[in-house]
Amino acid sequence: MFTARTARLLVPSAAALWTSALGLWGLSRQNSVWRDEAATWQVARRSTAEIVQLLGNVDVVHGLYYLLMHGLFELFGPGTAVLRLPSVAATAVAAACVAALGHRLAGPWAGLGGGVALGMLPAVQFYLQEGRPYALVAAGAGVSTLLLVTLLEGRGKAVHWIAYSGTVALCGLLNWLSLMILPAHLLTLLLSGRNGRGGRSGRSGHDLGGPGEPGEPGEPGGRGGSGGSGASAGLGKRWAAAAVAAVACVLPLVLFSRSQSAQVSWIPPLTWHMLIGPVVLLAVGGAGALLDRRSPYRPGGPSAAAVGLPLLVVPHLGLVGLSLIQPLFLDRYVLFSLLGLALLIGAAIGVAVRTVSRRLPRAGWWLLPAIVAVAAVALLPQALAKRSPASRVDDVLAAADDVRRLKRPGDAVLFFPSARRDTRLVSPDAFSGLEDIALARTPERSGTLKGVEAEPARIRAAMLTHRRILLVTDTPAVSRPPATERDRMKRSVLRNHFRIVTDTQTRGRRVTLYERRV
Repeated sequence: MFTARTARLLVPSAAALWTSALGLWGLSRQNSVWRDEAATWQVARRSTAEIVQLLGNVDVVHGLYYLLMHGLFELFGPGTAVLRLPSVAATAVAAACVAALGHRLAGPWAGLGGGVALGMLPAVQFYLQEGRPYALVAAGAGVSTLLLVTLLEGRGKAVHWIAYSGTVALCGLLNWLSLMILPAHLLTLLLSGRNGRGGRSGRSGHDLGGPGEPGEPGEPGGRGGSGGSGASAGLGKRWAAAAVAAVACVLPLVLFSRSQSAQVSWIPPLTWHMLIGPVVLLAVGGAGALLDRRSPYRPGGPSAAAVGLPLLVVPHLGLVGLSLIQPLFLDRYVLFSLLGLALLIGAAIGVAVRTVSRRLPRAGWWLLPAIVAVAAVALLPQALAKRSPASRVDDVLAAADDVRRLKRPGDAVLFFPSARRDTRLVSPDAFSGLEDIALARTPERSGTLKGVEAEPARIRAAMLTHRRILLVTDTPAVSRPPATERDRMKRSVLRNHFRIVTDTQTRGRRVTLYERRV
């Protein structure tokens, strides 16, 4: 038996511990780092001044995240654990928020089920161990949604509004597309006002002593309640003020990042088949929302459906709308919306536990563990795949190992395209003694991710002065035709004046040793 107070602490804690365990499992991913994480790694190793210079040219949308990782690399040194642990911790926070929300809105079993479900979703498992900012945005979305529910329950004070606005702004600075959480929250606000559930009931949650007991509804319009249209209007005005303040903080970043929009020019246009996955997610979430409407557990705040469904649906619809203007449809940009899906899954589990417990009281206790066990077995192939280097496009550390094995003092090195220079920037020791013959200005000095290369004629002349050249490029499965005159020159000189001595292809990267023809 657990009291209501104990359950309020136990449910989020259990969800956070479960998610942390999933995150720590296979964290190093067999000591691999792919190109997106390599960008984080190499930028985090620069000085603060060099990072600021970089942001003026590229990746300003990730500036805050890069500065955070720079601080962590300075404190603990670069490594796969330091690179990925912030995402693990952030996802654990997000799971705890889902659990707390589910507990408040649909009961402890719903909270526990939703919190556990979040870390098991395949997309979440991918970014759970990713050295990029998307898990941090999800954590902020969970915190801001939890604050919103507190305010809708009538328990909020001025400090809650400040925290809400600040959290939304912080998420926006990590990824300004996360501002789509604001229309989702607005819809929750409207749904809560329409249903007349803006007040706080006298009882905040029931205990875990009997899964079939929905708990007492308490006094309508209890302590701190906001019942009445006047109070609802006041709540809406305060929310609008908080939302405007958050947008104002992020707006300069949004405007400045438009000058760097070429960075996302590689994203393909939206097609119908790209919507299959989101439609499936929305269908699952919709089913959970329908089950939540049948729930006998009704606290004084908004329902789980009124919070979870907008959080799931609105960001996806917003991203689809933006992608019709400029291709931006990547699931990672709306990863935070999966908190809504997890909340709805938890609500459905809560209904199932109560339904079973009415007929088989003891069986209710074992339903959630059974569901988790079945889901874990079903999703095990996905979980193993996400923790494999093959789940990513390439592996810069594997390519660096190949270079370390093949190089000799005095050899030259080329990168095709120049973005593959991230291999050297992540593992500079593997390239010691090699001459980067195409490089004119280093990435650090030029304020870029890949440096500035010399003119084609100078690259050709430098290549012809060397007997052995190591080429770092992509494997044929992921490579693209040369897009610049420099890359076409590299390929032409290698083909006409050199022969292949050794060719290794490992995890999406190719390292080829060329030797000058006699």
